[in-house]
Amino acid sequence: MSAAAPFFPGGSKSRVNAAGYAIRDNSPTPEDVRVIDEWRAAHRIVLNTFQASLRTRTRGKQIVVAQRHKRKNTIFNKLMRLPKMELSRMDDVAGCRLIFRSIKDLYEFRDDFHKARFKHKRKNEVDKYDYIKNPKPTGYRGIHDIYSYDVRSKNGDQYRGLLLEIQYRTLVQHAWATAVEVIGFITESQPKFQQGDKRYEYCMALASEILSRAHEGRKGPFPELDDGEILQRFEQVNDEIHLMRTLKGLDSAETVATENRNSILIFKEDGSLEVRSFKEAPDALRELFRLERDYPSLDVVLVKADTNEEIRMAFKNYFSDAKDFIRLLTEGMNILAGI
Repeated sequence: MSAAAPFFPGGSKSRVNAAGYAIRDNSPTPEDVRVIDEWRAAHRIVLNTFQASLRTRTRGKQIVVAQRHKRKNTIFNKLMRLPKMELSRMDDVAGCRLIFRSIKDLYEFRDDFHKARFKHKRKNEVDKYDYIKNPKPTGYRGIHDIYSYDVRSKNGDQYRGLLLEIQYRTLVQHAWATAVEVIGFITESQPKFQQGDKRYEYCMALASEILSRAHEGRKGPFPELDDGEILQRFEQVNDEIHLMRTLKGLDSAETVATENRNSILIFKEDGSLEVRSFKEAPDALRELFRLERDYPSLDVVLVKADTNEEIRMAFKNYFSDAKDFIRLLTEGMNILAGI
């Protein structure tokens, strides 16, 4: 392991951590930024390895697979929110997301994937990040697994130890998570991070309870409340913040029809969305870093999937598309009300 240390992206784990401390102290040098860019870019190899394996295992099944590279601004914000976190240990810089039609399908696939024969090591216990069995107070439901990359080859040595997160969600859980992202775009609140107006957070937690009970036969973050109380509380806070009305008023952004599989989504300050697509992943990554450097105030994300439809499905939050959430929540409220 000591022989591999000089090849660690960014120089060394301690150097990457030092760059993270500089960001947290609002005193980064150009060299700190370069170190972080090099370390972050290296996760693309990890992503490609895992997404290839996942696509092979999901072929012919009704499972959506997508990957995402955590945005630089999101990384920096996480460093600020979690003052004890060391940057080299941030485990969701690279992420693969799988979206299933049912909880049963999700658990069956995950159990099978845990038996995969490869050197990559799962870092967490099976139930540690199971937010279906134990929903977060915000209402988030889904499951995360953290893997440590390990390829014993000349080219793979420098990436050994980099971390990747696999997210497992159902369509219902993904619809809720999508709506939370949309709220972060269109309001000054971030219920995902428990920031801003607490009414949005409370409203979405109640919505999660409705979706969970009505569509998946499980309790969410308010297991002690009966159906009527859940509906009453949701309607009360929704009347105050007009969440459903706001989401219904959003227009879905149109994407550029393209055969290229690497798309940069640029969410502009005026609310418009620009999509830039690239045939080759390295070209897209270079453009991503350029945009982040030249336009730090813009929300920019690089996504990759097999088809445009998969990009829209897995990353629809960047297209302000909350239609599935509205439909499922409306149906769920009727189910709990006995209509």
